[in-house]
Amino acid sequence: MSDTTEAVLIEADKSAWPLLPRERTWGPWQLGISLATAAAATWCYIIGEYVGYYLNFDEGFFTLLAGSMIGMLIVALAAVPVAIRFGVDSIASSKPQFGSRGWVIPAAMQFVSIVGWNSLLLIFFAKSTRQLLLALGWIGEDSHGYLVQATVLLASALVFLFLLKGSAGVDRVAKILVAHVFVGFWMLYILLTQRWDDLQAAVPAYASTDARWNYTTGVEIGIVSLLSWWPYIGAMVRMAPSGRKAAAPIMIGMGLPVPLLSAIGIAGILVLQVSDPAEWMRTVGGPVYGVIALLFVAAANLGTAVAGVYSSSIGLRHFPAFQHLHWPTLLLISIAPVGLVGLFIPELFFANFGTFLAFIGLGFAPLCGIQIADYYLLRRGRISVRGLFEGGAGSPYRFWGGFNPASILAMIAGVLTYLYLLNPITYASRSPYEYVTASLPTALVAGVVFALVTALVVRPAGKGGYE
Repeated sequence: MSDTTEAVLIEADKSAWPLLPRERTWGPWQLGISLATAAAATWCYIIGEYVGYYLNFDEGFFTLLAGSMIGMLIVALAAVPVAIRFGVDSIASSKPQFGSRGWVIPAAMQFVSIVGWNSLLLIFFAKSTRQLLLALGWIGEDSHGYLVQATVLLASALVFLFLLKGSAGVDRVAKILVAHVFVGFWMLYILLTQRWDDLQAAVPAYASTDARWNYTTGVEIGIVSLLSWWPYIGAMVRMAPSGRKAAAPIMIGMGLPVPLLSAIGIAGILVLQVSDPAEWMRTVGGPVYGVIALLFVAAANLGTAVAGVYSSSIGLRHFPAFQHLHWPTLLLISIAPVGLVGLFIPELFFANFGTFLAFIGLGFAPLCGIQIADYYLLRRGRISVRGLFEGGAGSPYRFWGGFNPASILAMIAGVLTYLYLLNPITYASRSPYEYVTASLPTALVAGVVFALVTALVVRPAGKGGYE
Protein backbone atom coordinates (compact mmCIF):
# COMPACT_ATOMS: atom_id res chain seq x y z
CA MET A 1 0.00 0.00 0.00
CA SER A 2 1.47 3.37 -1.01
CA ASP A 3 1.86 6.22 1.48
CA THR A 4 -0.73 8.26 -0.47
CA THR A 5 -3.29 5.46 -0.39
CA GLU A 6 -2.72 4.89 3.34
CA ALA A 7 -3.18 8.60 4.02
CA VAL A 8 -6.50 8.59 2.15
CA LEU A 9 -7.71 5.60 4.18
CA ILE A 10 -6.70 7.24 7.46
CA GLU A 11 -8.64 10.40 6.63
CA ALA A 12 -11.69 8.44 5.42
CA ASP A 13 -12.16 6.65 8.72
CA LYS A 14 -12.13 9.95 10.58
CA SER A 15 -15.29 11.09 8.80
CA ALA A 16 -18.92 9.98 8.96
CA TRP A 17 -19.18 9.57 5.19
CA PRO A 18 -19.75 6.05 3.84
CA LEU A 19 -16.53 4.09 3.50
CA LEU A 20 -15.76 2.73 0.04
CA PRO A 21 -14.93 -0.97 -0.33
CA ARG A 22 -11.22 -0.26 -0.65
CA GLU A 23 -11.35 1.75 2.58
CA ARG A 24 -12.88 -1.09 4.60
CA THR A 25 -9.75 -2.98 5.50
CA TRP A 26 -10.59 -5.02 8.61
CA GLY A 27 -10.84 -8.76 8.10
CA PRO A 28 -12.71 -11.10 10.47
CA TRP A 29 -9.76 -11.46 12.85
CA GLN A 30 -9.09 -7.73 13.04
CA LEU A 31 -12.76 -7.02 13.66
CA GLY A 32 -13.10 -9.81 16.22
CA ILE A 33 -10.01 -8.71 18.16
CA SER A 34 -11.13 -5.07 18.18
CA LEU A 35 -14.63 -5.99 19.35
CA ALA A 36 -13.33 -8.40 22.01
CA THR A 37 -10.90 -5.81 23.35
CA ALA A 38 -13.69 -3.24 23.55
CA ALA A 39 -16.09 -5.67 25.23
CA ALA A 40 -13.70 -7.03 27.85
CA ALA A 41 -13.57 -4.16 30.32
CA THR A 42 -13.97 -3.90 34.06
CA TRP A 43 -17.66 -3.14 33.64
CA CYS A 44 -17.91 -6.92 33.29
CA TYR A 45 -17.06 -7.30 36.98
CA ILE A 46 -19.68 -4.79 38.03
CA ILE A 47 -22.24 -6.44 35.76
CA GLY A 48 -21.32 -9.77 37.36
CA GLU A 49 -21.64 -8.20 40.80
CA TYR A 50 -25.25 -7.16 40.14
CA VAL A 51 -26.11 -10.64 38.87
CA GLY A 52 -24.41 -12.16 41.93
CA TYR A 53 -26.76 -10.21 44.19
CA TYR A 54 -29.65 -12.38 42.97
CA LEU A 55 -28.25 -15.69 41.71
CA ASN A 56 -25.60 -18.24 42.62
CA PHE A 57 -22.60 -18.79 40.35
CA ASP A 58 -23.98 -21.41 37.95
CA GLU A 59 -27.41 -19.82 37.58
CA GLY A 60 -25.93 -16.34 37.33
CA PHE A 61 -23.47 -17.26 34.59
CA PHE A 62 -25.96 -19.07 32.37
CA THR A 63 -28.73 -16.48 32.72
CA LEU A 64 -26.24 -13.71 31.97
CA LEU A 65 -24.93 -15.66 28.99
CA ALA A 66 -28.46 -16.05 27.63
CA GLY A 67 -29.29 -12.39 28.17
CA SER A 68 -26.03 -11.23 26.59
CA MET A 69 -26.57 -13.29 23.45
CA ILE A 70 -30.14 -11.97 23.16
CA GLY A 71 -28.98 -8.38 23.63
CA MET A 72 -26.15 -8.77 21.13
CA LEU A 73 -28.53 -10.26 18.55
CA ILE A 74 -30.95 -7.35 18.99
CA VAL A 75 -28.18 -4.79 18.46
CA ALA A 76 -26.82 -6.70 15.47
CA LEU A 77 -30.25 -6.87 13.81
CA ALA A 78 -30.91 -3.17 14.49
CA ALA A 79 -27.75 -1.33 13.46
CA VAL A 80 -25.42 -3.69 11.63
CA PRO A 81 -27.27 -4.26 8.30
CA VAL A 82 -27.17 -0.61 7.24
CA ALA A 83 -23.77 0.04 8.83
CA ILE A 84 -22.04 -2.81 7.06
CA ARG A 85 -23.87 -2.46 3.72
CA PHE A 86 -22.92 1.17 3.28
CA GLY A 87 -19.90 1.62 5.54
CA VAL A 88 -21.64 4.01 7.95
CA ASP A 89 -21.91 4.31 11.73
CA SER A 90 -24.84 3.67 14.08
CA ILE A 91 -26.11 7.25 13.90
CA ALA A 92 -26.40 7.13 10.11
CA SER A 93 -28.25 3.81 10.39
CA SER A 94 -30.97 5.53 12.47
CA LYS A 95 -31.79 8.31 9.99
CA PRO A 96 -34.39 6.33 7.97
CA GLN A 97 -36.42 5.93 11.17
CA PHE A 98 -35.83 9.25 12.94
CA GLY A 99 -35.45 11.62 9.99
CA SER A 100 -32.90 14.04 8.60
CA ARG A 101 -33.05 16.05 11.84
CA GLY A 102 -34.59 13.60 14.25
CA TRP A 103 -31.38 11.55 14.27
CA VAL A 104 -30.17 13.97 16.96
CA ILE A 105 -32.21 11.87 19.44
CA PRO A 106 -30.12 8.68 19.02
CA ALA A 107 -27.00 10.85 18.61
CA ALA A 108 -27.59 12.41 22.02
CA MET A 109 -28.23 8.95 23.49
CA GLN A 110 -24.99 7.69 21.97
CA PHE A 111 -22.93 10.57 23.32
CA VAL A 112 -24.36 10.37 26.86
CA SER A 113 -24.03 6.58 26.94
CA ILE A 114 -20.40 6.54 25.81
CA VAL A 115 -19.47 9.40 28.14
CA GLY A 116 -21.09 7.43 30.97
CA TRP A 117 -19.28 4.19 30.17
CA ASN A 118 -15.94 5.91 29.64
CA SER A 119 -16.30 7.83 32.88
CA LEU A 120 -16.94 4.58 34.73
CA LEU A 121 -14.00 2.84 33.05
CA LEU A 122 -11.45 5.57 33.56
CA ILE A 123 -12.48 6.11 37.18
CA PHE A 124 -12.05 2.35 37.63
CA PHE A 125 -8.67 2.67 35.89
CA ALA A 126 -7.66 5.42 38.32
CA LYS A 127 -8.75 3.46 41.39
CA SER A 128 -6.85 0.39 40.18
CA THR A 129 -3.75 2.48 39.49
CA ARG A 130 -3.84 3.76 43.05
CA GLN A 131 -4.10 0.19 44.36
CA LEU A 132 -1.18 -0.82 42.11
CA LEU A 133 1.01 1.94 43.55
CA LEU A 134 -0.02 0.85 47.06
CA ALA A 135 0.83 -2.78 46.27
CA LEU A 136 4.26 -1.77 44.97
CA GLY A 137 4.88 0.35 48.06
CA TRP A 138 5.34 3.54 46.05
CA ILE A 139 2.67 5.45 47.98
CA GLY A 140 1.18 5.17 51.45
CA GLU A 141 -2.39 4.44 52.49
CA ASP A 142 -2.92 8.08 53.38
CA SER A 143 -1.59 9.51 50.10
CA HIS A 144 -4.90 9.77 48.31
CA GLY A 145 -5.08 13.48 47.57
CA TYR A 146 -6.08 14.05 44.00
CA LEU A 147 -4.54 10.84 42.69
CA VAL A 148 -7.78 9.47 41.22
CA GLN A 149 -8.55 12.74 39.42
CA ALA A 150 -4.99 13.05 38.10
CA THR A 151 -5.01 9.46 36.84
CA VAL A 152 -8.34 9.97 35.04
CA LEU A 153 -6.79 12.94 33.22
CA LEU A 154 -3.71 10.87 32.37
CA ALA A 155 -5.86 8.05 30.99
CA SER A 156 -7.88 10.58 28.95
CA ALA A 157 -4.65 11.91 27.49
CA LEU A 158 -3.51 8.40 26.55
CA VAL A 159 -6.81 7.69 24.79
CA PHE A 160 -6.45 10.97 22.88
CA LEU A 161 -2.93 10.04 21.73
CA PHE A 162 -3.96 6.51 20.71
CA LEU A 163 -6.77 7.86 18.49
CA LEU A 164 -4.85 10.51 16.58
CA LYS A 165 -4.62 8.00 13.72
CA GLY A 166 -8.33 7.11 13.75
CA SER A 167 -9.37 3.49 13.40
CA ALA A 168 -5.72 2.50 12.98
CA GLY A 169 -5.27 3.51 16.61
CA VAL A 170 -8.21 1.32 17.64
CA ASP A 171 -6.72 -1.60 15.71
CA ARG A 172 -3.21 -1.21 17.14
CA VAL A 173 -4.40 -0.85 20.72
CA ALA A 174 -6.66 -3.89 20.31
CA LYS A 175 -3.82 -6.09 19.03
CA ILE A 176 -1.77 -5.27 22.12
CA LEU A 177 -4.45 -5.21 24.79
CA VAL A 178 -6.37 -8.30 23.63
CA ALA A 179 -3.97 -10.27 25.84
CA HIS A 180 -5.89 -8.99 28.86
CA VAL A 181 -8.87 -11.16 27.83
CA PHE A 182 -6.79 -14.29 28.46
CA VAL A 183 -5.45 -12.87 31.72
CA GLY A 184 -9.07 -12.47 32.78
CA PHE A 185 -9.79 -16.13 32.11
CA TRP A 186 -6.69 -17.03 34.14
CA MET A 187 -7.97 -14.97 37.08
CA LEU A 188 -11.31 -16.76 36.89
CA TYR A 189 -9.48 -20.10 36.91
CA ILE A 190 -7.53 -19.08 40.02
CA LEU A 191 -10.67 -18.11 41.90
CA LEU A 192 -12.66 -21.20 40.87
CA THR A 193 -9.91 -23.68 41.71
CA GLN A 194 -9.00 -22.13 45.06
CA ARG A 195 -12.47 -21.18 46.31
CA TRP A 196 -14.80 -23.66 44.61
CA ASP A 197 -16.28 -25.05 47.81
CA ASP A 198 -16.94 -21.55 49.17
CA LEU A 199 -18.47 -20.57 45.84
CA GLN A 200 -20.88 -23.48 45.83
CA ALA A 201 -21.96 -22.69 49.39
CA ALA A 202 -22.41 -18.94 48.81
CA VAL A 203 -25.89 -17.42 49.05
CA PRO A 204 -26.83 -14.33 46.97
CA ALA A 205 -27.29 -11.34 49.25
CA TYR A 206 -30.48 -9.88 47.73
CA ALA A 207 -32.14 -12.89 46.13
CA SER A 208 -35.91 -12.68 45.88
CA THR A 209 -38.10 -15.45 47.23
CA ASP A 210 -39.46 -15.69 43.68
CA ALA A 211 -36.88 -17.71 41.74
CA ARG A 212 -38.41 -16.62 38.43
CA TRP A 213 -37.73 -12.99 39.30
CA ASN A 214 -34.08 -13.77 40.03
CA TYR A 215 -33.59 -15.63 36.75
CA THR A 216 -35.36 -12.95 34.74
CA THR A 217 -33.29 -10.21 36.35
CA GLY A 218 -30.10 -12.05 35.40
CA VAL A 219 -31.30 -12.23 31.81
CA GLU A 220 -32.39 -8.57 31.91
CA ILE A 221 -28.98 -7.42 33.13
CA GLY A 222 -27.38 -9.35 30.27
CA ILE A 223 -29.71 -7.81 27.68
CA VAL A 224 -29.25 -4.20 28.82
CA SER A 225 -25.49 -4.65 29.12
CA LEU A 226 -25.24 -5.71 25.49
CA LEU A 227 -27.75 -3.11 24.27
CA SER A 228 -25.12 -0.59 25.30
CA TRP A 229 -23.06 -1.75 22.29
CA TRP A 230 -25.45 0.02 19.90
CA PRO A 231 -23.47 3.30 20.08
CA TYR A 232 -20.20 1.48 19.40
CA ILE A 233 -20.98 -1.17 16.87
CA GLY A 234 -21.60 0.84 13.69
CA ALA A 235 -18.27 2.67 13.78
CA MET A 236 -16.50 -0.65 14.31
CA VAL A 237 -18.24 -2.95 11.82
CA ARG A 238 -18.20 -0.39 8.99
CA MET A 239 -14.49 -1.17 8.72
CA ALA A 240 -15.37 -4.75 7.61
CA PRO A 241 -16.08 -5.42 3.91
CA SER A 242 -19.17 -7.63 4.28
CA GLY A 243 -21.75 -8.92 6.71
CA ARG A 244 -20.71 -12.49 5.98
CA LYS A 245 -17.29 -11.76 7.45
CA ALA A 246 -18.67 -9.78 10.38
CA ALA A 247 -21.41 -12.03 11.80
CA ALA A 248 -19.18 -14.42 13.78
CA PRO A 249 -16.82 -11.68 15.09
CA ILE A 250 -19.82 -9.68 16.29
CA MET A 251 -21.53 -12.49 18.20
CA ILE A 252 -18.34 -14.13 19.50
CA GLY A 253 -16.00 -11.15 19.79
CA MET A 254 -18.48 -8.68 21.26
CA GLY A 255 -21.17 -10.93 22.71
CA LEU A 256 -19.21 -13.62 24.58
CA PRO A 257 -16.52 -11.70 26.52
CA VAL A 258 -19.07 -9.88 28.67
CA PRO A 259 -20.72 -12.97 30.27
CA LEU A 260 -17.42 -14.89 30.41
CA LEU A 261 -15.54 -12.13 32.24
CA SER A 262 -18.61 -11.18 34.26
CA ALA A 263 -18.26 -14.62 35.83
CA ILE A 264 -15.26 -13.12 37.66
CA GLY A 265 -17.55 -10.52 39.20
CA ILE A 266 -20.22 -13.08 40.08
CA ALA A 267 -17.68 -15.32 41.82
CA GLY A 268 -15.95 -12.41 43.53
CA ILE A 269 -19.11 -10.92 45.03
CA LEU A 270 -20.40 -14.32 46.18
CA VAL A 271 -17.20 -15.52 47.83
CA LEU A 272 -15.30 -12.37 48.82
CA GLN A 273 -18.07 -9.72 48.77
CA VAL A 274 -16.13 -7.66 46.23
CA SER A 275 -16.32 -7.94 42.44
CA ASP A 276 -13.11 -6.07 41.55
CA PRO A 277 -10.34 -8.67 40.99
CA ALA A 278 -7.74 -6.00 41.70
CA GLU A 279 -8.91 -6.11 45.34
CA TRP A 280 -9.28 -9.86 45.87
CA MET A 281 -6.39 -11.26 43.81
CA ARG A 282 -3.94 -10.30 46.54
CA THR A 283 -6.09 -12.20 49.04
CA VAL A 284 -6.27 -15.30 46.84
CA GLY A 285 -2.80 -15.38 45.31
CA GLY A 286 -0.57 -12.92 47.11
CA PRO A 287 1.00 -9.60 46.04
CA VAL A 288 2.34 -10.86 42.69
CA TYR A 289 -1.13 -11.94 41.58
CA GLY A 290 -2.47 -8.64 42.85
CA VAL A 291 -0.06 -6.65 40.68
CA ILE A 292 -0.97 -8.77 37.62
CA ALA A 293 -4.66 -8.16 38.24
CA LEU A 294 -4.13 -4.42 38.60
CA LEU A 295 -2.20 -4.24 35.32
CA PHE A 296 -4.97 -6.26 33.67
CA VAL A 297 -7.66 -3.85 34.91
CA ALA A 298 -5.74 -0.86 33.58
CA ALA A 299 -5.29 -2.44 30.14
CA ALA A 300 -8.91 -3.56 29.91
CA ASN A 301 -10.34 -0.12 30.54
CA LEU A 302 -8.08 1.72 28.14
CA GLY A 303 -9.02 -0.57 25.23
CA THR A 304 -12.73 0.02 25.69
CA ALA A 305 -12.33 3.75 26.24
CA VAL A 306 -10.42 4.02 22.96
CA ALA A 307 -13.27 2.31 21.06
CA GLY A 308 -15.87 4.50 22.79
CA VAL A 309 -14.19 7.82 22.08
CA TYR A 310 -13.64 6.82 18.44
CA SER A 311 -17.32 5.90 18.02
CA SER A 312 -18.60 9.08 19.66
CA SER A 313 -16.25 11.21 17.57
CA ILE A 314 -17.58 9.67 14.36
CA GLY A 315 -21.12 10.26 15.63
CA LEU A 316 -20.38 13.95 16.22
CA ARG A 317 -19.35 14.30 12.57
CA HIS A 318 -23.05 14.19 11.63
CA PHE A 319 -23.57 17.60 13.23
CA PRO A 320 -22.84 20.33 10.64
CA ALA A 321 -20.81 22.31 13.17
CA PHE A 322 -18.44 19.38 13.64
CA GLN A 323 -18.16 18.11 10.05
CA HIS A 324 -15.01 20.03 9.20
CA LEU A 325 -13.33 20.21 12.60
CA HIS A 326 -9.79 18.91 12.81
CA TRP A 327 -9.72 15.37 14.16
CA PRO A 328 -7.73 16.24 17.32
CA THR A 329 -10.28 18.93 18.19
CA LEU A 330 -13.13 16.47 17.76
CA LEU A 331 -11.37 13.96 20.01
CA LEU A 332 -11.01 16.62 22.69
CA ILE A 333 -14.74 17.37 22.52
CA SER A 334 -15.54 13.67 22.90
CA ILE A 335 -13.27 13.04 25.85
CA ALA A 336 -13.57 16.35 27.74
CA PRO A 337 -16.83 15.36 29.57
CA VAL A 338 -15.11 12.21 30.84
CA GLY A 339 -12.32 14.31 32.31
CA LEU A 340 -14.84 16.61 33.98
CA VAL A 341 -16.71 13.70 35.57
CA GLY A 342 -13.42 12.24 36.79
CA LEU A 343 -12.37 15.58 38.24
CA PHE A 344 -15.53 16.64 40.01
CA ILE A 345 -17.91 13.72 40.69
CA PRO A 346 -15.99 10.42 40.41
CA GLU A 347 -17.49 8.80 43.52
CA LEU A 348 -21.05 9.96 42.83
CA PHE A 349 -21.00 8.53 39.32
CA PHE A 350 -19.27 5.31 40.35
CA ALA A 351 -21.82 4.62 43.08
CA ASN A 352 -24.82 4.75 40.71
CA PHE A 353 -23.78 2.17 38.13
CA GLY A 354 -26.92 0.04 38.53
CA THR A 355 -29.18 2.97 37.72
CA PHE A 356 -27.05 3.90 34.71
CA LEU A 357 -27.23 0.31 33.44
CA ALA A 358 -31.03 0.22 33.68
CA PHE A 359 -31.32 3.50 31.82
CA ILE A 360 -29.39 1.91 28.94
CA GLY A 361 -32.30 -0.50 28.48
CA LEU A 362 -34.76 2.34 28.89
CA GLY A 363 -33.32 4.14 25.87
CA PHE A 364 -31.75 1.59 23.54
CA ALA A 365 -34.38 -1.18 23.74
CA PRO A 366 -37.07 0.94 22.02
CA LEU A 367 -34.50 2.33 19.58
CA CYS A 368 -33.51 -1.18 18.49
CA GLY A 369 -37.16 -2.27 18.24
CA ILE A 370 -37.90 0.67 15.94
CA GLN A 371 -34.95 -0.07 13.67
CA ILE A 372 -35.73 -3.78 13.40
CA ALA A 373 -39.39 -3.15 12.53
CA ASP A 374 -38.50 -0.52 9.95
CA TYR A 375 -35.68 -2.35 8.17
CA TYR A 376 -37.16 -5.84 7.99
CA LEU A 377 -40.93 -5.30 8.05
CA LEU A 378 -41.58 -1.92 6.45
CA ARG A 379 -38.67 -1.22 4.11
CA ARG A 380 -37.67 -4.84 3.42
CA GLY A 381 -34.02 -3.77 3.32
CA ARG A 382 -34.48 -0.90 0.85
CA ILE A 383 -32.40 2.06 2.07
CA SER A 384 -31.26 5.15 0.15
CA VAL A 385 -27.62 5.74 1.03
CA ARG A 386 -27.84 9.21 -0.50
CA GLY A 387 -30.81 9.94 1.71
CA LEU A 388 -28.72 9.18 4.80
CA PHE A 389 -26.71 12.34 4.14
CA GLU A 390 -29.27 14.63 2.45
CA GLY A 391 -31.03 16.98 4.84
CA GLY A 392 -32.93 19.27 2.47
CA ALA A 393 -36.52 19.24 1.26
CA GLY A 394 -35.74 16.55 -1.32
CA SER A 395 -34.43 14.06 1.21
CA PRO A 396 -36.46 10.82 1.38
CA TYR A 397 -36.06 10.95 5.15
CA ARG A 398 -37.24 14.53 5.58
CA PHE A 399 -40.65 13.48 6.99
CA TRP A 400 -42.13 16.60 8.70
CA GLY A 401 -39.44 19.21 9.22
CA GLY A 402 -36.83 16.48 9.48
CA PHE A 403 -38.61 14.58 12.28
CA ASN A 404 -40.60 11.36 12.07
CA PRO A 405 -43.55 11.34 14.51
CA ALA A 406 -43.70 7.54 14.30
CA SER A 407 -40.27 7.15 15.90
CA ILE A 408 -40.97 9.75 18.59
CA LEU A 409 -44.28 8.14 19.57
CA ALA A 410 -42.68 4.70 19.50
CA MET A 411 -39.84 5.85 21.76
CA ILE A 412 -42.34 7.29 24.23
CA ALA A 413 -44.41 4.08 24.18
CA GLY A 414 -41.28 1.98 24.71
CA VAL A 415 -39.99 4.08 27.60
CA LEU A 416 -43.40 3.96 29.32
CA THR A 417 -43.48 0.18 28.86
CA TYR A 418 -40.08 -0.19 30.48
CA LEU A 419 -40.97 2.09 33.39
CA TYR A 420 -44.18 0.16 33.99
CA LEU A 421 -42.36 -3.17 34.12
CA LEU A 422 -39.18 -2.14 35.98
CA ASN A 423 -38.18 0.89 38.01
CA PRO A 424 -34.60 1.62 36.86
CA ILE A 425 -33.67 3.17 40.20
CA THR A 426 -35.15 0.77 42.76
CA TYR A 427 -35.48 -2.35 40.56
CA ALA A 428 -39.04 -2.73 41.78
CA SER A 429 -41.05 -4.55 39.11
CA ARG A 430 -44.59 -5.29 38.01
CA SER A 431 -45.95 -8.44 36.43
CA PRO A 432 -45.34 -9.83 33.82
CA TYR A 433 -41.70 -8.70 34.23
CA GLU A 434 -40.80 -11.97 35.95
CA TYR A 435 -41.74 -13.84 32.76
CA VAL A 436 -40.69 -11.51 29.93
CA THR A 437 -37.98 -9.09 31.25
CA ALA A 438 -38.38 -5.34 30.72
CA SER A 439 -36.21 -4.84 27.62
CA LEU A 440 -37.89 -7.38 25.32
CA PRO A 441 -41.46 -6.04 25.75
CA THR A 442 -40.06 -2.51 25.44
CA ALA A 443 -38.47 -3.30 22.08
CA LEU A 444 -41.60 -5.11 20.92
CA VAL A 445 -44.02 -2.32 21.91
CA ALA A 446 -41.81 0.33 20.31
CA GLY A 447 -41.57 -1.68 17.08
CA VAL A 448 -45.34 -2.28 16.93
CA VAL A 449 -46.21 1.38 17.62
CA PHE A 450 -43.70 2.49 14.99
CA ALA A 451 -45.12 0.09 12.40
CA LEU A 452 -48.72 1.11 13.11
CA VAL A 453 -48.10 4.86 12.96
CA THR A 454 -46.04 4.40 9.80
CA ALA A 455 -48.75 2.33 8.12
CA LEU A 456 -51.62 4.60 9.17
CA VAL A 457 -50.02 8.05 8.92
CA VAL A 458 -46.52 8.26 7.48
CA ARG A 459 -46.78 6.03 4.44
CA PRO A 460 -50.22 7.35 3.28
CA ALA A 461 -48.77 10.88 3.50
CA GLY A 462 -45.99 9.91 1.10
CA LYS A 463 -43.27 10.54 3.66
CA GLY A 464 -40.14 8.59 4.49
CA GLY A 465 -39.30 7.09 1.11
CA TYR A 466 -41.53 4.04 1.63
CA GLU A 467 -42.98 4.14 -1.85
